[in-house]
Amino acid sequence: MQKVPQPYRLAVPDAALADLKERLARTCWPDEPPLAPWSTGTSLAYLQGLVRYWHGGFDWRAAEAKLNAFPHFIVPLKGIDLHFIHAPGRRPDAMPLLLSHGWPGSVFEFLKLIPLLQEDFTVIAPSLPGYGLSFKPGQPRFGTEEMAEAFAELMTDVLGYKRFGCQGGDWGASISSVLGHRYPERVIGIHLNLLVVRRDLNFSSEDLARKKYKEQLTKFLKEETGYQAIQGTKPQTLAYGLSDSPAGLAAWIVEKFRTWSDCGGNPENAISRDEMLANIALYWFTGAIGSSFWPYYARLHAGWPIPEGGSIGVPMGYAEFPKEILIPPRSLAEKTYTDIRRWSVMPKGGHFAALEQPEALAREVREFFGALR
Repeated sequence: MQKVPQPYRLAVPDAALADLKERLARTCWPDEPPLAPWSTGTSLAYLQGLVRYWHGGFDWRAAEAKLNAFPHFIVPLKGIDLHFIHAPGRRPDAMPLLLSHGWPGSVFEFLKLIPLLQEDFTVIAPSLPGYGLSFKPGQPRFGTEEMAEAFAELMTDVLGYKRFGCQGGDWGASISSVLGHRYPERVIGIHLNLLVVRRDLNFSSEDLARKKYKEQLTKFLKEETGYQAIQGTKPQTLAYGLSDSPAGLAAWIVEKFRTWSDCGGNPENAISRDEMLANIALYWFTGAIGSSFWPYYARLHAGWPIPEGGSIGVPMGYAEFPKEILIPPRSLAEKTYTDIRRWSVMPKGGHFAALEQPEALAREVREFFGALR
């Protein structure tokens, strides 16, 4: 039976807003080691200021209205109610483009990007299963491979798009890569702002690019993977604290906004407080932080999304933002992506490209897919 999407509108109850304010006002603060702020995690002073603004200055209803300005739908699919934005293109031959976010992101990442793409694309932007508006307690958990399967069904079986493009960073890059690997007959091309290259150090570093990447990866594996370890091994334990304390939730997420963005040490240089808090608040109101950890657990226990020796043969474009978490050299990327059509070194930006540099990202997406028409 044909699955018919139903219109959806986000409306957080007033009681939930009041409860959040009470919890923020009762925050119990830890002390901080006498070291440089941010060196051992989220800065106490920064977080106290952010929580004060969340309590007394942030306007959730304004953020909610911005999200609701796009057409939203819910459809039953693979045992869950999948939420997605379906923003029509402005030209008659607009290409269907699947836009996939990652962690700790949400569809709030795309509010500035979608309008920039609508001239050339009909944009379909789902909430990842287990994230935000695609989460209800007790539902099945999805790794990125299962997410890719769900999105393939959404695009073709539900929405009727026989051919479509994919764009993503973070988990969205994994989802796009899996779609390109498993459904080459459907995928026109994939555009990424994070490369899905195996994170092991077992490669030769005879040239400068590989040597630089090996140094970058070594530091990342030593200093920056604590969140992956807990989210990939004992996600449920962490979920209790972050589901009970909005300040704790903000601390866990805002540290990534700072570390992974091109912000010079202050996350607000790259992403505004309102943008950060809209994203954090969506996790809070939907209770989805625990379920959002699942792709890490699935990755750790099920392996890499592209099988050993496998490759992706559909056309690929890549935007290399300078403050991305990891930037593998093209010589390594070519082992997985065998048809790289565009590789652009960007002047500014980090992991959250759609938030940090929406115009630059939109231009890259248009240029890449424009050459495939």
